[in-house]
Amino acid sequence: MLETAIVGGGLCGITLARSLQQRGGTFALFEARHRLGGRIMTAKSRSGLALDLGPTWFWPETQPLLTGLIAELGLTDFAQHDDGTVLHLKEADKAAEPISGPPIHQGARRLSGGMTKLVEALSRDLPASVIHLGHELMRIVDCGTHVRLIFATETESVAVEAKRAVLALPPRLLIDHVGFYPALDDATFEALRNAETWMAAQAKIVIAYDQAHWRDKGQSGNAFVSHEQAVVGEIFDACDEGGDRAALGGFLAFPPDLREAFNVGLPMLMDSQMVQLFGSALESGEQHYQDWATERFTCSALDRTTPRGEHSEIANPMLRRALWEGRLHLGGAETASHAAGYLEGAVNAARRIERALARAADAPVGVRPGGVGEGLSGNDASLSWFASWVAAQRDAAFDDYRQRLNRSLATQQREQLTQLAVLGAIEQVFAAALQVLEALSFDMRHVAIERGRSGLMPEIQKPFRDVMQSLLDDAVAFNRTSCALSNFPFEHKPPKDYVQTILRDIAAAWQEFSLAANRILLAKAEAARQPTGVSS
Repeated sequence: MLETAIVGGGLCGITLARSLQQRGGTFALFEARHRLGGRIMTAKSRSGLALDLGPTWFWPETQPLLTGLIAELGLTDFAQHDDGTVLHLKEADKAAEPISGPPIHQGARRLSGGMTKLVEALSRDLPASVIHLGHELMRIVDCGTHVRLIFATETESVAVEAKRAVLALPPRLLIDHVGFYPALDDATFEALRNAETWMAAQAKIVIAYDQAHWRDKGQSGNAFVSHEQAVVGEIFDACDEGGDRAALGGFLAFPPDLREAFNVGLPMLMDSQMVQLFGSALESGEQHYQDWATERFTCSALDRTTPRGEHSEIANPMLRRALWEGRLHLGGAETASHAAGYLEGAVNAARRIERALARAADAPVGVRPGGVGEGLSGNDASLSWFASWVAAQRDAAFDDYRQRLNRSLATQQREQLTQLAVLGAIEQVFAAALQVLEALSFDMRHVAIERGRSGLMPEIQKPFRDVMQSLLDDAVAFNRTSCALSNFPFEHKPPKDYVQTILRDIAAAWQEFSLAANRILLAKAEAARQPTGVSS
């Protein structure tokens, strides 16, 4: 039986697979397409120029995980060309107007050879035996101690059993394609449904040319087309790093139904618009077109039929919860706690799941209050157990937050909804932690006490930092995706001063907990100094 089955060979899935390969243990990667990369897709022009039909850019200043991964893999990159005039075509029958302003792409960089180089580098050391292409997940079953996954290939149905599964693909695709047994809870299902697949309903064109004629005119290649008949709405320079091999890229302004209706004439319409913007030298370029709305393993039915909403870079925290007692994890860029939908978000999700799997594998065995874990002894065992217990409260605290919030809404409270729910949830964690700490056994004979503070306090406090921050982050992210809070703007999108007020409340509760925990440890130390019996 596999330890881990990864479903989805996009950036999240292959990043996680690489880390599991380095860590050791048995895993396999299953991908419905007959290629890896997911939305990362690079074509080649006749001149050999790499043309990204999916993600093109990364931003070092705001995307540290992806930037670090690119550096770790030794990939070369270059700045997106932004020098020169930017054009704006406002009316269909008039010439484009130059516009001025800061660089359009704000420090964006591209990979030499295209973004597919990232996929190739990540998968280079994965054994062929662990990669299974052409495997579409149809069902996943919780068997109590493991999961069973049923895949469809071109010729047969394949059953795979694993201790745990990671579904590293857009959440809405799970609704379209995968049956869950037992069914997912309503809150998780709703989070899946509301997780728009970033850029899934979009189409992209990259057109190669004999030379960068726009650069010769002092133009950047950047252009915006905003009139009602716009075919390509946003255009950018897609040349290689030296500008020797030339191309322009762009995003279609037509929605999916119009793209389908005008499918035959689209190449001519796109050429015509490029000529109108940049001149007759751009007639009959070499077009490479990708309509992601037609990709059933990218674009869900909801993505095709519902208008694109406001993009949130923090996904609903329900998508980051381990399900089925840790046997099922949801991944993919749309589940990220930062840069959701972007390549950075995909790496963010992979790192989160990597940590969760490592905690499960490394968790002390047999540790109980008053007991000792395998390989640990004395205070180390008790502290390790306590840290594991605290980490396990993250989901419970968030559940408590949601329940408190729902109760407040049900009783028609309108003030301080988030503040009171977050504070109540974290105070509940602190109260339970004090009871656990009271029950734990420690050898206090050699534990230092300085200025009335037990030497064990730093290790007692340490695991709470992530729990406190994650609860607040998850609460804010959940509020942004909550329809019930849409009529409460102050709660739906909490302003910074409100968040700071909540943080001060948490800090006060944290101080009270720390003092109480220290009193418990001092009492244990005092008890340890008392004689165990009286001799006659």
